[in-house]
Amino acid sequence: LPPNLAVYPEAELNRELYRWLALLAAQAGPMRHWGRDNQRWAKELLARYPALYPRYRRLVEAHLALRPDPAGLPADEAALERALRQALVEPGSVERFPRSERAPWPLPLWLYPPERLDEPQAGDLDEEDEGSLKAPSSGERLAPKRASRVEENTGKGGLLLFRLENLFSWSEHVDLDRCGDDSEDLDAARVAEDLDELALSRQRLRKGGGLKLDLDLPPAEADDLPLGEGIRLPEWDYRRQCLKEDFVTLQTMLPRGAEARGLPDRLAPLARRLRRQFEHLRSERQWLRQQPQGSEPDLKAWLDFHVERQHGACAERGLFLEQRQNRRDLACLLLADLSMSTDAHLDDTHRVIEVIGDSLLLFGEALSAVGDKFALYGFSSLRRQQVRLQELKGFNQRYDDLIRGRIQAISPGYYTRMGAAIRQATRLLGQCRQRRRLLLLVTDGKPNDLDLYEGRYGVEDTRAAVLEARREGLLPFCITIDREAGDYLPYMFGANGYTLIHQPQQLPFRLPQLYRQLTQA
Repeated sequence: LPPNLAVYPEAELNRELYRWLALLAAQAGPMRHWGRDNQRWAKELLARYPALYPRYRRLVEAHLALRPDPAGLPADEAALERALRQALVEPGSVERFPRSERAPWPLPLWLYPPERLDEPQAGDLDEEDEGSLKAPSSGERLAPKRASRVEENTGKGGLLLFRLENLFSWSEHVDLDRCGDDSEDLDAARVAEDLDELALSRQRLRKGGGLKLDLDLPPAEADDLPLGEGIRLPEWDYRRQCLKEDFVTLQTMLPRGAEARGLPDRLAPLARRLRRQFEHLRSERQWLRQQPQGSEPDLKAWLDFHVERQHGACAERGLFLEQRQNRRDLACLLLADLSMSTDAHLDDTHRVIEVIGDSLLLFGEALSAVGDKFALYGFSSLRRQQVRLQELKGFNQRYDDLIRGRIQAISPGYYTRMGAAIRQATRLLGQCRQRRRLLLLVTDGKPNDLDLYEGRYGVEDTRAAVLEARREGLLPFCITIDREAGDYLPYMFGANGYTLIHQPQQLPFRLPQLYRQLTQA
């Protein structure tokens, strides 16, 4: 048994689990089949001590709530998961377990063999009984092998019979500060078992260390500049149907090395075109009805006045139309996805991050021309402790060459924890006093991160963050270039809450146009 357990969120359930495992270990014998033996021991233990049954049921029900839903698993994994659930609920009821290429979710209520715990219990299937689970056994021995001596090969000499120009290769310099790993190869025994003949040499080779890479944050002197302390944010856990308070840490940052830069020459013609279009919105005039004086009569107001006078009740109202300057009372925050997937190439000359940067530049040019209040942010994440929000332009900052330089300094980050970024954007946008507040999200994929923020968990948290933004009176809208967005964005943003750009190269031009359509109503 382990020295301690932390399977359940409640300490009392963990204590009950430890007592159950102790009793089960006292009841257990030699393990021949991991699934059937644990069922038999549990059944015998419950039959011998009936008072344990309510406690066992409580442990099983609490554990089933933590296990993955079979509906969201592939067919073979789902069949194995249902069989294991049945075996937990009714020990002894499952004789044959469906085969699966992947190991099932761990079962803390069952005993595991004390050796070779690193191997998945579903990986070793009995060849005679293909549908059963077999526990790893330490008593297995490799079959005798034929051996032969081979001459040492110094690697010198020989004739090269091909042209090096035909050898395609690709390399990239990566700064790493990692220790070498000289641990044993855990697959060596399996590989040796598959060989019919072993070749032996007297040459001694120095063991090479295997290099294990882990995506980590850069050193402080090369990282972006943090602004203030980290911000604690909640996160929605759909499995428990609750909001986990102060679960995520978000850090606002500035791009390091950003200098004041003008608009690139290649974007200047399109920027002038957009500025002319959006300046027209600034000077656009609208008709005001029921005015006491004006340039034209208000026929609808006159008709209402005539009908009311016929019925003996006539309210005072203006009968003219007057055209006045239209004042746009709205604020917008644009949130750009800067995850590592934006480093992908769209074609031979364009990357996703470059298209996003051009979109932000043209978006800023258009909104500065119309005079709307707006802010620009980018985000990426590395687990829940490192959600990075890059401040490109705040609401109170003027759009100038310094902001343009920040946008041109953005680079691909890490992963995509959308929920935390949307919640912080909601807080920032909620401080604006404008009547209409628009939250735009530009992304190239679905939410994901290294920890549990994957699949349904990330989608559910993002959906909860979008619903929170709507309850605050905001209008969230997503713009994506992911062709598979139709599988998950309608659930997160609603059927009318997103749009797909089929040709990502058009995003710089389409983004301001979409903003114009969303704010014309």
